[in-house]
Amino acid sequence: MAQFFFRFGFALVLVYASYNPSGYSLYHWAKETVFGDAFAITPPFAMSAIVLMIGWTIYIRATLRSLGAFGLSLAFAFFAIIIWWLVDIGLLGIDSVSIFTYIVLFLLAAILATGMSWSHIRRRMSGQSDVDDLED
Repeated sequence: MAQFFFRFGFALVLVYASYNPSGYSLYHWAKETVFGDAFAITPPFAMSAIVLMIGWTIYIRATLRSLGAFGLSLAFAFFAIIIWWLVDIGLLGIDSVSIFTYIVLFLLAAILATGMSWSHIRRRMSGQSDVDDLED
């Protein structure tokens, strides 16, 4: 269980470092420096962008491999229904775009962490291991 929360923590950092409504993210940094008045790609910006792209690649590939297209659809539907339910019972107002965005990003990180952990979860539940195809 601790490993899931470790993966979830990294997924949160990945998602919120890429974009968040606070104005402190790679998206906002790119908007100011790269796409702003002065076209300036600095080494710190380039390194940050590459590190985040590596993180996204690792998480998305693992999620797609472990959940598959159907499982990913179910995960998105599951978490979308959670948001819908929170709105329906009044715990989440859709009038606050920033809070709604934070929750959607949080749930995206939850989907990525589930995808990273799914093979481990399935092995514990069923006793069956997943093995990737290896080339000779």
